[in-house]
Parts: sequence; structure tokens; C-alpha cells
Amino acid sequence: MRHVIALDVGGTGMKAALVGAGGELLHRARRATGRERGPDAVVEGILDFAAELRAYGTEQLGAPALAAGVAVPGIVDEEHGVAAYAANLGWRDVPLRALLTDRLGGAPVALGHDVRTGGLAEGRIGAGQGTDRYLFVALGTGIAGAIGIAGRVEAGAHGFAGEIGHVVVRPGGAPCPCGQRGCLERYASAAAVSEAWAAVTGNPEADAADCARAVDADDPKAREVWQHAVDTLADGLITALTLLDPRTLIIGGGLAEAGETLFTPLREAVRSRITFQKPPTIVPAALGDTAGCLGAGLLAWDLLDMTDGTEATS
Repeated sequence: MRHVIALDVGGTGMKAALVGAGGELLHRARRATGRERGPDAVVEGILDFAAELRAYGTEQLGAPALAAGVAVPGIVDEEHGVAAYAANLGWRDVPLRALLTDRLGGAPVALGHDVRTGGLAEGRIGAGQGTDRYLFVALGTGIAGAIGIAGRVEAGAHGFAGEIGHVVVRPGGAPCPCGQRGCLERYASAAAVSEAWAAVTGNPEADAADCARAVDADDPKAREVWQHAVDTLADGLITALTLLDPRTLIIGGGLAEAGETLFTPLREAVRSRITFQKPPTIVPAALGDTAGCLGAGLLAWDLLDMTDGTEATS
């Protein structure tokens, strides 16, 4: 059966699948990254995992995978197939595409940024299906985005497109690891809400999910923390809407798991800030933690389509 390898590498774990031509998941697997053993061990773990998936496909599906798609965090040079930098994995300038191609017996490999890859899946087969222009925003430990245009995701000239978490919304505000002050993700990410709620409650274990539950219970302190995050998020989103004019705004990540506790006030906050802009439809992401893996599969099939097209015209 025709299939590709899809691999989504996170900070602590890897999700993988063998994906059929219709997008069906033929086999799924998970594994720890082993980052505690250092970046070289992480890379070797990725290569070994991919090789095991190839062997499984050969044995169980009758043929090796035709291609592979891999989504990784950090700074990614998709054009040259290089994982340039990832703070949480400790690597720099890893030629991951070449390494994987060699380990997979010459099979073509596509390398993508994790959030952009997840955004690709949400746009094509998830919450943005059928939308020509959308913005996917993931609210997790940080905040990142993916700009979707006509079935593809824009990476930018240097691979930084969509980094909405580093739009400055509070000039001179809280310092950000990126070197700026007042970045959006310092106020409206799941990590920022967790930090703020832990400070209010005096409980270092309190997190954003606890804050959301307290909001639902009508706790006034929780509502203040939550509304501050929502208002700041809306400020950042208005900048993005003004620049990109998306038809659909897809919100995912850990904070979006609060459901309407987030979406009801967020829609109102965005609506109240709009002047001349056309309001987008604001919807929750649909694919959950499978988005990155599904997107990696799409990258692999896209790569095969491009190869087939090149061969057909040569």
C-alpha cells in the first residue's frame, strides 16, 4: 500500500504515523526524544525511529514508504532541509533532511517547522478546510502562528513568518527570551497565564487550566487574570489581522482547550478593536495534538506530487 512517513518532533516526545494517499493513518507510534542525553542523541533517536517506521511499512504494508515529512521546533531552514536551532532540543544546524534521506534508503524527505506544519493540516483538513486565507495561532508555552494562503503555508524569506508571539504589544514591558520587551507571548500564552495565576494564588503548581476552571466558577481574581490575557491577545491579533486580512482565524494550543471560556471573550475583544478591518471567523483548532503529524504527512505527499510533476515535464 502506498504510504509516507510522518514524524512530529516535540520538546519531550515524538509522534509518528504512516499515512496513506487519502490521508488515512495506517499506523501510529510515539517515543520520547531523549533530550536529556543531549542533541546528538535526539538526532540519532529521530533517525532510528524513522528507520523503524520504514521497516514496519515494508513488513506490514508490503512496501517501504515513498517519502517522509518531518516537523521540528525552533528555527527551520525548510529550503535546505536544516534544523537550524531549537533551544529545547539543544541542536544547531542539523542537516536533518540529508541525514534522514540517507537513513531511509534515498527516499525524499520534507522538513518543516512544527507550528507551520500543524497550521498546514488545520488549513487543509481541519478547522480551516475550504478557506483560501487563514491565520493559525497556537497558544502554548509560547505563541506562534502559521499564515495560510491557498492551501500552503508562508514560511517567509528567512523562515520566520508567523512569529506573532514576538509582536510587541506592551512596549517596555516584561523581558522576553528573544531579547525584546513586551512580547505578546509574555502575556497571553498558556505559560504566561499559568505564571500570573500561580502568583495570584500563591500556589506554584497552579496553571492556566486551573485559572480557566476558576473563571468558570466566577472567581473575580481569576477573571481579572484571564481577561488581561484575552485583552492582550486581542491587541496582538488586531495587528495580525491588519497586516494579513485572513478570512478565518484558527486558535489552537493548550489555552484553546478552555473552549468558550476563551473564545467568547476573545471574539468580543477582537470585535471591539476592529475599525476598518473585516472581522474574521474565529474558530478553535480541530485536529488537536495530531495536527503536526498530519501536516508532516501532507508535506511528504506534496513533495511526491512536486517530484512527479517535475518528472512528467522533463
